[in-house]
Amino acid sequence: MKILVAGATGAIGRRLVPLLVQAGHDVSGTTRSTERAEALRDAGARPLVVDVLDAEALREAVAAERPDVIVHQLTDLSGEDFAANNRLRIDGTRNLVDAARAAGVQKMIAQSIAWLYVPGSTPATEDEPLDERAFPYPGVAALEEAVASMPHGVVLRYGAFYGPGTWYAPDGAIAARVRAGELRPSPAWTSFIHVDDAATAAVDALEWPAGPVNVVDDEPAQATEWLPVYCEAIGAPVPTGGRHAAATGRPISNAKARGLGWKPQYASWRIGFEHLTD
Repeated sequence: MKILVAGATGAIGRRLVPLLVQAGHDVSGTTRSTERAEALRDAGARPLVVDVLDAEALREAVAAERPDVIVHQLTDLSGEDFAANNRLRIDGTRNLVDAARAAGVQKMIAQSIAWLYVPGSTPATEDEPLDERAFPYPGVAALEEAVASMPHGVVLRYGAFYGPGTWYAPDGAIAARVRAGELRPSPAWTSFIHVDDAATAAVDALEWPAGPVNVVDDEPAQATEWLPVYCEAIGAPVPTGGRHAAATGRPISNAKARGLGWKPQYASWRIGFEHLTD
């Protein structure tokens, strides 16, 4: 299968491209950086140096590549620039969908987030609505709406990423806040996913039906439970002051993904936090 990975050098893209190549697919990947293009070649993929916010250049690149599937893993969160990331979700996704449709691409698999469901006491499933009051609802809603306009659009609603290149990595933004004492345990919920499991879900999604799928591990947890374990993993004391840890308002269910055959390597953050740098 000919697959184009948009955002191929991001935290998920770096794990995903080798998996697709190993599976025998013909893989290309976008990057804005000529320096990162070499890493894609080393991974066995053809680099496409293009900015997805440049609609015309993107249309030409996708038309020349003419993939069977586009996997959308575009983010701009390394510097916690939420405005830039929202622009990618809205304008970047719209450009990517327009380019895909113009090139006759039938299927797109896209990265979304799982923590925007309306509040509730039970694990949220894909049948429940997203919370229009929650940040960053407009960008996520626009992304999912654009992907749904594809003949076959799969939306992966990921939990909180941890592992190399994420905010939860030992050198990431969350680790820095923990060491600074800026986060504290709270009863708020977080549903996690290791970047390796996020990548395998994207591979499995090549065979999934259209629609949203929650991609989280088996153990949603309150910050009172996971934060001490995380602190131990990064060698930091548990903060006693500061803000509540970043979290969702409710646990998230992965029953649909498991029913489709996906199984996380790290079924719980309890095990996965031991692999923050793997």
